[in-house]
Amino acid sequence: MRICCLGWGSLIWDPRELPVCSEWQVDGPLLPVEFARQSADDRITLVITPNVRSVPVLWAEIDVDCVHSARSALAEREGISGKFLERSVGFWRRDGETSKHEHAELIGDWALSKEIDGLVWTELKPKIGNSYRTPSTNEVISHLTCLEGLSRSNAKEYILNAPAQIETVNRSAIREQLGWN
Repeated sequence: MRICCLGWGSLIWDPRELPVCSEWQVDGPLLPVEFARQSADDRITLVITPNVRSVPVLWAEIDVDCVHSARSALAEREGISGKFLERSVGFWRRDGETSKHEHAELIGDWALSKEIDGLVWTELKPKIGNSYRTPSTNEVISHLTCLEGLSRSNAKEYILNAPAQIETVNRSAIREQLGWN
């Protein structure tokens, strides 16, 4: 059984305990991702975001025996507790079972074309401060501008290490306004 994980952010350069067993491939499905989530450590991270341009995400095979194990492994890597697993880790299986995600059909069609049996991805929502909504580009820039020390360093590292193909409106604005190239 061939089970894979989609990625677009730190999973690529810092998989930690996620059992990735292949190189990350650059020809993943086109998904609308943006730097639109303020994480617990104040970085602005990439998440699937409504109403933004789609970009090709990455994918890699992971060494698990079933989609359930893949979801658990991804949840652990992302620090997602069990009670949030259903809404925060998406999945697709060749047998037709999938999470309730607006892009699940597109993801499934892509997976079938790659002869993948199961697939998982992170479904964290856009967020700024305590508000679960898509922040404006100005809010993202303002947030990053106010960071200092290690928080600023970690935020910059995340943006600089994001795969080059994840070219978004906010990434361009961050480059232009903060000089993070």
